[in-house]
Amino acid sequence: MMSRILDIHFIQWIGLTVSLTLAIVLMLINVPRTEYAKKLTRAKTTIATNFMVGAFIFGYTLYHSDLPDYEDFSAITMLIITAFSSIIMSYSLINLMQPRYIDASRFMISVFILFFVSAVLTESFFSDDRRLHRITLIVAIVMYALQNSYLIIIFDKAYKRSLDLLEKYYDEDEKHKLKWIRFCYILTMLTTMFVLVYMFIPKGLIKIYTFFYILYLIYFTGNFISFLGSHKLLLDAFGHSAFSRPGPTRKRRQAKRKAAEPAAIAASGNTDDVNQEFEAIEQALKKWVSQKKYREYDKSREEVAHELGTTREMLHLYFTEKVGQDFRSWRTDLRINDAKQMLLDKRDTSINLIGEMVGFSDRSNFHRQFSKLVGCSPKRWRDTAGHPEVY
Repeated sequence: MMSRILDIHFIQWIGLTVSLTLAIVLMLINVPRTEYAKKLTRAKTTIATNFMVGAFIFGYTLYHSDLPDYEDFSAITMLIITAFSSIIMSYSLINLMQPRYIDASRFMISVFILFFVSAVLTESFFSDDRRLHRITLIVAIVMYALQNSYLIIIFDKAYKRSLDLLEKYYDEDEKHKLKWIRFCYILTMLTTMFVLVYMFIPKGLIKIYTFFYILYLIYFTGNFISFLGSHKLLLDAFGHSAFSRPGPTRKRRQAKRKAAEPAAIAASGNTDDVNQEFEAIEQALKKWVSQKKYREYDKSREEVAHELGTTREMLHLYFTEKVGQDFRSWRTDLRINDAKQMLLDKRDTSINLIGEMVGFSDRSNFHRQFSKLVGCSPKRWRDTAGHPEVY
């Protein structure tokens, strides 16, 4: 029974079944019908297509199961599977974070080149010229390695831009929402790297590699489905960026104008209007605080400014000129002060729930901010009844 489970043919049948099943599951999932959701649907379809390609190659490999060098052939087909996976996953994840970042025509050209190289590599395996096959394999490996290096550079740039986007769109620390994408992308690239390494190590490990590749597919799909179902704030931020982005000729001009707006307001001769605006913001903030609106999260800066009856630029200017502190830090102080009191008053309530109640959507961020501002952990604050320095 154990030999049956460890048989490479059996594992490849599992790979075929899992790839096809995950492709069908993704295709059946519906996403909200919004403008940005078209990008989500495209990413979902592209990833499902990648799984179908993998299932087809698994089937093609099993079709040649009577080959004497079947394990060598399986290693080559796994190299092809992971090569397709790396480029298709890269395109999907990068455009999920940064729509229009990779041109569709460039992507299709890359896929066509990959298909051509894969076909030549497969045909060389069936040829009688072993030297030709070896040269073709080395060329393919070099091309795959260069492809992955280029994709990693592009992904890193898109990832950093996405973090910057979240920073600008939300007054929250929401970077953790993107960590799964980065982690899954690292796994995607590692799968290709491992199969490249296999080409230079003893035989017998390809079935183990195939098994872990199957686990990777399941793990990635689970995270992607979770993203579709729960990470609304990223969709809002990315969608806002995608559909409010100016044309190429206006980008630099618009950026300079926005950066100069607060300074222009402050430097304008009409200081009475500015002071009146500041007074209105101050009164609105008092009401906003009394209603504990600062506990609400997943809101953009524009939404907060709208609630206060002002603009994002004017709100920034108010905190710069009058408070001497940025809005995010000011609001974090309010949340932490709330948490300090609630930790003592609500001892039966879990620390993580209190963090969520005061406005922190992420547990680790709450513990980090609390320790930074108070000087001890939330648990120590509660255990020492608010006097950590005494104990």
